[in-house]
Amino acid sequence: MDAKELEERIAAFPRWHYEFEFDGAIKTPIARPTDINRHEQRRRYFFDALLRVTGGSLRGHRVLDLGCNAGFWSLQAIEAGADFVLGVDGRDMHVEQANLVFEAKGIEPERYRFEEANIFEHEFTEEFDIVLCLGLMYHISKPVELFEIMTRVGAQLVVIDTSISFAPSSFFEVNRDRNMDDPRNAVDYEIVLVPTRQALIDLAAQFGYETVPLAHNMTDYTGMNDYRIRRRLAFICSKSASLASLSRETPPPVTPWWRVLRNPARRGWLRPPD
Repeated sequence: MDAKELEERIAAFPRWHYEFEFDGAIKTPIARPTDINRHEQRRRYFFDALLRVTGGSLRGHRVLDLGCNAGFWSLQAIEAGADFVLGVDGRDMHVEQANLVFEAKGIEPERYRFEEANIFEHEFTEEFDIVLCLGLMYHISKPVELFEIMTRVGAQLVVIDTSISFAPSSFFEVNRDRNMDDPRNAVDYEIVLVPTRQALIDLAAQFGYETVPLAHNMTDYTGMNDYRIRRRLAFICSKSASLASLSRETPPPVTPWWRVLRNPARRGWLRPPD
């Protein structure tokens, strides 16, 4: 497509969560300019960690991107050499955006597919080596079912980036995605379960994964207050690959339950962005 058609198709969408840049200096508009730094820092944080585990490339790997939005992380996987990426999202607008991005980037059609679906109702019939679960886990009410899906598709590596609860021990905090019309929120139930750091590690272990909570490596926390206050964390889960090269996050001191209840921010009332 030519530049004029691309600009028109980009402008037809009411909202873009990620900035994509195309030939001719065409960019997707995003509402919060600080998100440009946010997503770059996130890439350095957990996607580079994934590449350290896989030897610097995703060549030879099939990737499943759950809650793929406009395909930003799917594109990262393709550009890192992944053989194939399937992106699944609950909103048709995101699937249309992702298809536009990949078409405009000239990605070979046989290397990707995007599907609109509720991941808990979708029938996954293919196998994948790697699953990306980024900005999704704290928007769902079925964390056990999520791991069942990831295990069923054969994932040997899982990357999770999620808000976490400050509650002590292994615990899932009941929270609420109040505005389900917001494309960043849940697509089925308003009630969601937010894991503590230990709960995610324990849940992954139940399905045979070794898990490393990744130490922060941000160089600029602009637009990343949820990471700064340690309300959000990324994890690499592996069934076979060594995670010895990864820097492990040191857990903060356990917060007494009565302090959690007295502090609204720690209860999750201050919702961070995806």
